[in-house]
Amino acid sequence: MCVHYKPFSTILAALLLAGCSTGFLGLAPAGDRREYVQARNSYDAGDYDQAIRELTSYINKTKNVKRREARAYRLLGASYEQQNNLSKALEVYLEALEFHPRNAPLLAAAAHLYQETGLTARSIELYDRVLKEEPNNLDALSGQAANYTAMGFYSKARHMYDRFFELNPTADARYRARYADTFLRQRNFKDAFINITAALAENGKNPDFWRLSAAARRGLGQTQEALNDLNTALLLAPARPDLLAQKALWEYEEGRYEQSLAIAEQILAQEPDNQLALFIQAMNWYRQGKTAAAEKQLEKIRRSDSDTFVGQVAAKLLTFLPAK
Repeated sequence: MCVHYKPFSTILAALLLAGCSTGFLGLAPAGDRREYVQARNSYDAGDYDQAIRELTSYINKTKNVKRREARAYRLLGASYEQQNNLSKALEVYLEALEFHPRNAPLLAAAAHLYQETGLTARSIELYDRVLKEEPNNLDALSGQAANYTAMGFYSKARHMYDRFFELNPTADARYRARYADTFLRQRNFKDAFINITAALAENGKNPDFWRLSAAARRGLGQTQEALNDLNTALLLAPARPDLLAQKALWEYEEGRYEQSLAIAEQILAQEPDNQLALFIQAMNWYRQGKTAAAEKQLEKIRRSDSDTFVGQVAAKLLTFLPAK
């Protein structure tokens, strides 16, 4: 029987060699592996069109759909995201999840896209699935915290952030700022200020951090310090309409109507239809005794869009103005 070993071994070796080159027994062909690496290189080089072509070809070569690689789908979806084609990216992730329903990176990617497009409930569902598979997944913990904040569930959001910080104590300052924001939304100005101060200690060049600090200080009754922080935010982002509008409102509340009006006009020079700036302008005119101009402005706001918060406030104020 020994005389048969060598021919048998030769035949077996030939079969295995053929299998490795053609995908026999489910092994990925060597050429396919090279194609994936090439596609990844195209992605890393920023050539997303090429990456999409290569990844689509790579995925479709695997006729057994259940064997199509999750990593290839993930990279294909990411390529579409880089092109801001979010609907196509989501389509890729959902197709992949049909074959890999417990794959945490795919679940997290789809959850993030649902979050970006305002489908918060669906995002929460998918992040829950990630955390079921990987309870310590940092992307899912921070993503779920953001979802709960958007839904107004601030205590639940902080619970997620607490777990996130425990696992990642050196997390980027933006997460600490988001944590601070949950306190601010519940008017817990003390804890909001403590946490936003920690974020600023790590990154003092983010205007949103200074905006949060200003809001927390104002809630604590530190009026001048709040204005100083807001001015710092404006030094970092001098043309941002939201920061300018915040300052205009605070100047109005302090009775400095000329300053408030000047800031509102600065916003309107950039965005002539900015509802909030038009509203601030109207309120300043009213305080300056220009009642007719204020009423005309409020009516303009109401007619432009009465469904927005500013539009609703304008409509309500019109009912309190003296009848002509």
